[in-house]
Amino acid sequence: MNEPKYKRIILKLSGEALAGNMGYGIDQETVNNVAVQVTEIIKMGVHVAIVVGGGNIWRGIKGSSAGMDRATADYMGMLATVMNSLALQDGLEKHGVDTRVLSAIDMRQVAEPYIRRRAIRHLEKGRVVIFAAGTGNPYFSTDTTAALRAAEIEAEVILMAKRVDGVYTEDPLKNGDAIKFDHLSYIEVLNKGLGVMDSTATSLCMDNNIPLIVFNLNEWGNIRKVILGEKIGTYVGRESQ
Repeated sequence: MNEPKYKRIILKLSGEALAGNMGYGIDQETVNNVAVQVTEIIKMGVHVAIVVGGGNIWRGIKGSSAGMDRATADYMGMLATVMNSLALQDGLEKHGVDTRVLSAIDMRQVAEPYIRRRAIRHLEKGRVVIFAAGTGNPYFSTDTTAALRAAEIEAEVILMAKRVDGVYTEDPLKNGDAIKFDHLSYIEVLNKGLGVMDSTATSLCMDNNIPLIVFNLNEWGNIRKVILGEKIGTYVGRESQ
C-alpha cells in the first residue's frame, strides 16, 4: 500500500453534495459512497475529521434574504448540519468505523460538545470526528468552520469535496467554456472572487498556511487519490502542489 501524503485532514462536504441527484435532503447512496471512501483512508492510518454543510436542508442566507432574522436563520442552518452529521455517522458506523459527532451547540442527547483536546484525542484513537453546528455562531459559514477546526486540530490540508472537479473561471455546469485552474494562491482566490471558500475562511487558511484541494466527490476513489498525493482537482496554497 502506498504511503499517504497527508496524516491528518479535514474533509469539507457541502450539504448539496449529500443530496446527490435529488437536489434536496439526504441521499443514502451518496452517504454510503463517502463512508466507503473514508473507511479506506482510515485503514491507511489517516486521521479524518469532517465538516459538513446544511444547504441540502436549509440555508441561512436564503432564509435571511426572505425576511427572516439573520441570526435565527443561521441557527436553523446549524441544526441542519447536525442532521447531516448524524446521517454520516450512521453511514460510517455501518462500515465498522468508530465515529464521534462533536457539536458547537450543546445537545448532549445526540452529540458530544466540541472540545478541542477531546477532538484531537478521538483522532489519535483512530476515530472519525464530525464537527457539527458550524462554529456555534451566526454569520459564519461552514467553510469558516472547516478553516478554524483545521487550524485547531493542526490538520495538514482541507479537502473540499464538490460536485465539479476543481475550481473554474465560471461555473462549469452552466458554462461549458469555463477554464479550470490546476493551482491557485490564496490571494488569487480572493482577488478573482472564485468562490472556493468565503473570504473569511480563505483568509484564515492563508494566515495559518493550510492548503486546500478542491476535487469531485462523485468520482469514485478521489479521496484516496488526494491522500496519496495524486494531482487531481485544484490546489490552493502559498505555492503550487
